Parts: sequence; C-alpha cells; structure tokens
Amino acid sequence: MAMRMSSLFLRTLREDPADAEVPSHRLLVRAGYIRRVSPGIYTWLPLGLKVLRRVETIVREEMDAIGAQELLFPALLPREPYEASGRWDEYGENVFRLKDRKGGDYLLGPTHEEMFTLAVKDLYSSYKDLPLSIYQIQTKYRDEARPRAGVLRGREFVMKDSYSFDLDDAGLDKSYQLHRDAYVRIFDRLGFHYVIVQAMAGAMGGSKSEEFLATAENGEDTYVRCPNCGYAANVEAVRVPVPDAVDATAVPAAHAEDTPDTPTIDSLVAHLESAFPRSDGRAWTAADTLKNVLVMLVHPDGTREPLAIGLPGDREVDEKRLGAQVEPAAVEAFVEADFAAHPALAKGYIGPGVLGSEKASGIRYLLDPRVSEGTAWVTGADTPGRHVLDLVAGRDFTADGTIEAAEVRPGDACPSCGHGLEAARGIEMGHIFQLGTKYAEALDLKVLDEHGKLRTVTMGSYGVGVSRAVACVAEGNHDELGLVWPRALAPADVHVVATGKDEAVATYAEELTRELEARGAQVLLDDRRQASPGVKFKDAELIGVPTIVVVGRGLADGTLELKDRRTGERRELAVATAVDDILREIGQA
Repeated sequence: MAMRMSSLFLRTLREDPADAEVPSHRLLVRAGYIRRVSPGIYTWLPLGLKVLRRVETIVREEMDAIGAQELLFPALLPREPYEASGRWDEYGENVFRLKDRKGGDYLLGPTHEEMFTLAVKDLYSSYKDLPLSIYQIQTKYRDEARPRAGVLRGREFVMKDSYSFDLDDAGLDKSYQLHRDAYVRIFDRLGFHYVIVQAMAGAMGGSKSEEFLATAENGEDTYVRCPNCGYAANVEAVRVPVPDAVDATAVPAAHAEDTPDTPTIDSLVAHLESAFPRSDGRAWTAADTLKNVLVMLVHPDGTREPLAIGLPGDREVDEKRLGAQVEPAAVEAFVEADFAAHPALAKGYIGPGVLGSEKASGIRYLLDPRVSEGTAWVTGADTPGRHVLDLVAGRDFTADGTIEAAEVRPGDACPSCGHGLEAARGIEMGHIFQLGTKYAEALDLKVLDEHGKLRTVTMGSYGVGVSRAVACVAEGNHDELGLVWPRALAPADVHVVATGKDEAVATYAEELTRELEARGAQVLLDDRRQASPGVKFKDAELIGVPTIVVVGRGLADGTLELKDRRTGERRELAVATAVDDILREIGQA
C-alpha cells in the first residue's frame, strides 16, 4: 500500500531544530523521520521507521548468511547476572536502574553478554553443540551524561549484538573472521565510506578488538592511519613506540635551581632559555620538560584514588585515552581539596621526588612511554619556585609503571613502520571483540569436551549500531536541499509528485502509483490538493527518495518528468512507457 502524503503522519519543517548540531540531526527532524521526546530519546515516525527497518533487514540477511540465529532478550534485566560478572558496579551511573514493587533491583539492558552466556549455559552442555553464533536486534539503554547529535548518541537506541561460542581459541578465530567478513558486507551495503581500526576492548574485556568507523568530519571518534603501511587505530588503542634506552653517563648530576614564577610549561621554558642556556646551543622547548598531571580516579565502588601521570611537557593528557586505560574507573579533576589532603604536593612545581606509591605522597605514578630509561628532563623540585635540571629517568627516578594517556598527534611515528601518522575523524558503527572466557568464567559456562572433561567456553562479541546507522548514512548522503538516501535504505523506491489542480493529473498519479505497486515498487505519493507545487518539490528534495517522478502539465502532451535526486539530472518520460522506464531506473525492471 502506497504512502500518501495527504494522510501520512508527517510534518516537514523549514527551520532547523534549535538543539541540532550535525546535519543528520537537522535533516531527520526537518524531513519528519524522527521527533524528539526528551534529550537523547526520539520517536521514530513512519518514514524513519521504514529506513530503520531496511537497515535491520540488511543486518539480518548478512547475519543469517553466516549461520547466526536470531533471538530476543528482554530489556528489563535482573541484578544478579550483572553482579556475578562485576558489571553491576562497573557500569556506575551509565545505566538506568530501578526497583520493582518488592524491592528487587533491575536495570534497563545496556548490553547483554550475561544474558547470552546464561542462555547457552541453560541449553547446551557438550562440545557437539558448538560452534554457535546467536544474535538479537533490540533496544538498548544507557544513561548518557551528554546525549547529542540526535540518534547518533542517544539514551535509547537500537543495536544488533551477536555472540559466538567456541570450544577453543582456534574456533574463536574462525567465528571472529566470519563476523568480520559479514560486517564488511553489511557496511558495504549501507552505502557509506568506512575504515576498520584497532580498538580498545574497554569494560567489555577480552583481547582482539576492532572498530568499524564511518568517516565523517564531525565524527566524535578520532583515529589515526599510516599512509605507508595501512595501520589504522582508534586513538585509545594507539601504542607509542618505546624509544631505546639512552646512555646518560655524560649527563651531569641532577641539580635543583631557582625558577621563580614558572608554574606553567611556557613560563618555565622562557626562564630556562634566559637563565640556563643549553651547552649544545639548542633552544629549550616544552619537549625537554617533564609535566606531572594529577587526576582523581573514582572506582565503581566509590573509592577515590589519586593518580599522577608524567609526560613530556609538549603533550596534553587525552581524556579518552586516559579513560580507556583506567576503565571501569571514572576520571575526575584533581581539585583544591585534593591538594589540601596531600600537603607534600607543591602545586605547579610537582616532580617525581614525591610521586609514587612508596614516596611521600603515596600517589601512584605512571609515565608516558617516551620517558624512557636514560632520558634527561627538567621537572618540578617539589618546592615552590624551584625545578630540577638533568633529572635522568632510571638513574634519578622511577615510577610505578607506564600509561598510554598522552594525546596522539599527526606526524607521530606509526607503531608498525615508523612513518608519520595522519589523523581523521569518524563515527563508530560497529565493534567486534574476542571476549575470551571472561563471562564464561564469571557465569560458569562449561561444556564437556570429546574426552568427557569440562572446558570453559570462549566467546566473541559483535555489535552494530542499527539506529545510529540511519543517522550515519544521513551524515554522508545529503546536500543543501535535504537528504539523499541510497536506494537500499530509502523509505520508498519512487516519490510520485502530483502537481497542479487538474483532476486528470491526480487521476493519473493514482493510476501510475497502482501500476508501480503491482510491479513490486514501494511508492510515496504526494497527493495533497492544497499544497503548492513549490512546497511539494521542496518536501520531495528534503525527504530524499532517490527517484522523483513529477506528474504535471506535461501530462497533456503525454510526458512525465523523472528526477534523479542523487545527481540532479532530469529527463522526460513518455506516459506510454513510463512504468517500465521507472522500474528500470530503480533496478526492478
């Protein structure tokens, strides 16, 4: 049955919504695909639901093709399985929690590893039942602190999550590759440019992890790529090449000097240049200094732990990289009250002398990998107005370990080949993990092997943002007039626009619509009698169906107009052959 604009539950808007930040958000609201309910929560209107269902169909077809089986779990989940895996606390404030009338604890499912694991445990007990891949397409819930960009980052969203279950790591490798290949086919069919990058597993746990990122200038994820060897990684997953140890025998003994009014790196470098010119004639730079940044980690149980990070003074701490390293703890600023609780810290002049679990402050101290053995630094002397020069890592100070928390910049060395990296931005559309046995061990998922011995099952996890894909496709498929859907995702195959008040035009538009539908095409018919041709044309361009057929004044001469929304090309069609011509245009001849 054709969708008729005269009765379709739709109102297009000429102005952008006030809270819209990105093109997909603006256009999906204006074109009547989604409607805001509250921050991060949207209603899918009929046109939007058509597109969403088409994304789901593509995902289902490719998942079914690799032998995965679909099921559906509830969104309302009990506390106990998440407590067994440790994630009831790990999720912190990121999940919606509630109690039933009897006081029982529940959450709205943010992800379902525990449910999948328990379902397999309940039904399977033998190696003969494996390998197994099962999936669902379901609404998820996360209490985003800052929901933004429409359905790109919401509190309620539709996701496909699948899980593989194998007896050993070799089986997991095969299941992982099957899913990876299926994801390539899914994203190829969705019709946007994407890259596959190395990623962090984060709170999900596990080992091997890759993200599928749609390339987008306003994407929220930064990734780097190497034009020389093809290496690509999310910035959280980049590993800094560790420099070789340096021979520091010629470096003088460390010495503390007066450096008044130098609480910042810039002021310190300026003072060093004027008061302590280098013997090699080179100018001092921020890269010669060791900056010690303090943060407060808040663990899921509420415990607060100070952490010091030492890194070259020309680098800043990247919050996303740091957050990925310390999950499930959250990162907060180190405030004045925290300094007051640690009097050994000289604000603005903090150095390694007091940092470390065994030092005066008792604060765990982690170093950037660039601060390698034998490198010499200028850093705080733990006394206001004083810094230490010629302080050598390994000789004069050590730390509790290393951490990958410094920003990654274009030109940094590729971890694979050493060539300079390039930076770009993208939108996370899919994430695949080799979970291993984390959840199987937590929930005691074991099967009998061929020798009758119990073996812990190894798992993989694979997610696709289904509702996010709608916005992502819109981000890459629009112009100044509106949306331009790829044919595979458009809410209709043809948008028939009847213009003017001539009864013959309206009658033929209805007849054309019936004939196209009888031949298998899905039609959106603009049959509104009160709307002007200009309004109808603007709405057709805004809605973005790739093939627009205009029934108007040319009908008297036996012609229609066909417009390709993607290219802007227009051409006339003879009424006598119009149905066949249109079906050829949409690939359904």
